Amino acid sequence: MSFQLCSSVWTNAKLITMDDNNQPYGLISDGAIGVKDSKISWLGTMTNLPDTVIESSDDVIDCGGSLITPGLIDCHTHLIFGGNRISEFEKRLKGMSYEEISREGGGIRATVDATRAASEEDLFESASVRLQKLLDEGITTIEIKSGYGLDLENEIKMLRVARRLGEEFPIRVQTTFLGAHSLPSEHSGNSARYIDLVCKEMMPEIAKNALADAVDIFCEGIAFNLDETRRVFEAATELGLPVKIHAEQLSNQGGTKLACEFGALSADHLEYLDEEGIKSMARSGTVAVLLPGAFYFLRETKLPPIEKLRAHNVPIAIATDLNPGSSPSPSLLMMLNMATTLFNLTPEEALAGITINAATALGLQGQKGKLAVGADADLVIWDMGDPAELSYWIGNTKPTSIIIAGKLQVR
Repeated sequence: MSFQLCSSVWTNAKLITMDDNNQPYGLISDGAIGVKDSKISWLGTMTNLPDTVIESSDDVIDCGGSLITPGLIDCHTHLIFGGNRISEFEKRLKGMSYEEISREGGGIRATVDATRAASEEDLFESASVRLQKLLDEGITTIEIKSGYGLDLENEIKMLRVARRLGEEFPIRVQTTFLGAHSLPSEHSGNSARYIDLVCKEMMPEIAKNALADAVDIFCEGIAFNLDETRRVFEAATELGLPVKIHAEQLSNQGGTKLACEFGALSADHLEYLDEEGIKSMARSGTVAVLLPGAFYFLRETKLPPIEKLRAHNVPIAIATDLNPGSSPSPSLLMMLNMATTLFNLTPEEALAGITINAATALGLQGQKGKLAVGADADLVIWDMGDPAELSYWIGNTKPTSIIIAGKLQVR
């Protein structure tokens, strides 16, 4: 491995590289890792660590056998929103379905009303609390969607808050425009008119102001159909924005297959995904983002097709889907446990789902999600002996240290 002087070096660590070295987790059992200028500049075994690396470094930290993982990635969140949906939670406990609540005017529309009423500063303050909880768990990269504004002014308001969070917190924020999340009440009965607004007014203005890194849509019976989804994807493609999709959560609409025609970064939820859609994902390299928090909170019984995703070598990511209606959990580590217990992923598959595969779902492969020379120096140190512990514990798991872009974060 090529040698480069390092400003900081962590020694005597179990490196969970999540890079392919023919070992589970990409493990280097007695390893060291060096950082310079926000990048990983040396990585290997203690045996191969040159003396000159130690001698030239400003800081040398002995990890005493602790684990070092890549910085964790939450690749699907609705972090910014106003209000909550506690009343709907109680309705579901009494037997109402998510779809029934939505058709009665609740669901996403209720959060739209609360988000529109909130000031930009109010949204920033409430989102900051949730973001800090994720940061404390070792999340160093996060995706944040809009989608609770559903008009130009309020979608821009949400995306500006997301950009500000990325500026004021030591975390990489990827923003996604989800204007086609639900049909707002003022466009009730005329989804074509609203999609016109999304494609011809909202998306160009958002792209012009560089507020979004990707475009998403909810393709579902209670949201938007295939023709409307295609229009959104065509408009995004013309503007040079990659696409993502909420698909096959409540029914099989064929949205995933369509998204793959546009080279979608990811297709998310996927409980009702069929094999044709899976084959399309395998061909396009689209990541399957599974959301066990929503599955759990909505008390769903239809599991995503895990075995078929495996059989076709479709990369699987895991995310919180943090939102007020179907996954009110600011804990990615809780999702790690749910992915193993509810979806029967192995601990290694689950950890890949919040590191290397999550990076690919955001178009950040090579930069994030693994420990490798040249990758961003986002590291998390854990007082653990086995990486499976990250998915084993239920709650209260905290790292001992978090390093983002080579800098130790003081908590």
